[in-house]
Amino acid sequence: MKVSIIGTGYVGLVTGTCLAESGNTVICIDVDAEKVDSLRRIEIPIYEPGLSELVERNVRNGNLTFTTDYNEGISAAEVIFICVGTPQRDDGSAELGSVRSAAEQMAQYLADGAIVVVKSTVPVGTNRQVAEWILAGTDREIHFASNPEFLKEGAAIDDFTKPDRVVVGVNDSGTADRLEELYRPFLRTERPFLTMSIESAEMTKYAANCMLAARISFINEIANLCERVGANVDEVRRGIGHDQRIGFAFLFPGVGYGGSCFPKDVRALISVAERQGMTARLLRSIDQVNDEQKQVLFDKITDWFGGAPADRTIGVWGLSFKPRTDDIREAPSIVLLNSLVAAGARVRAYDPVAMENARRELGDQITWCKRKYDVFEDADAVAIVTEWNEFRNPDFAYMKSLMRHPVIFDGRNLYEPRRMRELGFDYFGIGRYATRQKGTV
Repeated sequence: MKVSIIGTGYVGLVTGTCLAESGNTVICIDVDAEKVDSLRRIEIPIYEPGLSELVERNVRNGNLTFTTDYNEGISAAEVIFICVGTPQRDDGSAELGSVRSAAEQMAQYLADGAIVVVKSTVPVGTNRQVAEWILAGTDREIHFASNPEFLKEGAAIDDFTKPDRVVVGVNDSGTADRLEELYRPFLRTERPFLTMSIESAEMTKYAANCMLAARISFINEIANLCERVGANVDEVRRGIGHDQRIGFAFLFPGVGYGGSCFPKDVRALISVAERQGMTARLLRSIDQVNDEQKQVLFDKITDWFGGAPADRTIGVWGLSFKPRTDDIREAPSIVLLNSLVAAGARVRAYDPVAMENARRELGDQITWCKRKYDVFEDADAVAIVTEWNEFRNPDFAYMKSLMRHPVIFDGRNLYEPRRMRELGFDYFGIGRYATRQKGTV
């Protein structure tokens, strides 16, 4: 099938590459000429495991090309995916300028019978607006569909090629049949292809992300309460997770969620509710709990030092909002780093892949370490923010030898408190018993 992708960001590039890998002829369109030139040279602008190899293979075999020309990219396409960004406005609502621009620019080039699919995360009703924008610029028969994405950064290739389900919102069965044909190679293990109304598909994306965000904020609030009453959130998590109605997914306590999806989508759905005259009390609480959770590590550090850690050296392990990505958008690490700098601390930080993005965000007020153990040199304390695998089994003896004071604030509960006590560390996790050595404050 001949497919066009508008937008070569995270969703667009993964979608186009995976569809090319399954044998389709895919053209990706982007208005950023420099970015298109880089992609033609197989220079991938994002970190996503496995993506670079797939792009290179499909560019070499001719299944995947990149252009800035809408005529070249659209005129022969049977299916066109809109995969542009929908950033958050100041009021929390989604900015749809790029969606509208893509719709209006493609209209005159669409072939008769083409299917336009909105894959960008958009508020309910946006697909209807897209149809209006396009039909104002063409007299051809065009079909429309909503096809929300459910990609996790760091596992996007697997998520696309081995989906839990594919959701499409359509107005007619013929459009559904064509999209099912396109997705068939990825549904061979009996994963469902779910068809529904366009509005239901739009809502499904927001509902899914808000539910997952709710679970994270819930377990974080429970963890904070566990610390107050002397309970251990690890034990509580096991106690509730084995209930089949609850399960274990997204019930890992930590320092809050970040990234390009959960924060933005929760706030966008709040905005949708408000425009309908409804107060989204639960969604507001999810967002508030998460914002407050991002301050937890700084508060623990402040309590430990008996005040702001001015003139203290604090190391930070992990900058991306989650492992296996270089994305620092809404990352808890940025909140912590800014708080530490504002308090007068000397900060040393390391991340396997997100260093450059963080440096662009925060500049030279942070010491950016080339090696992971460099953050421990003369450190009064170290905070762990992202659960990269390379942090899970470190050389504790070496870490301790480098530090001025062996204190670790573990925002992801990577280590066992009892073992850390035996190793001679003062150790503070999230929702667990703190361990302090004799003679420490």
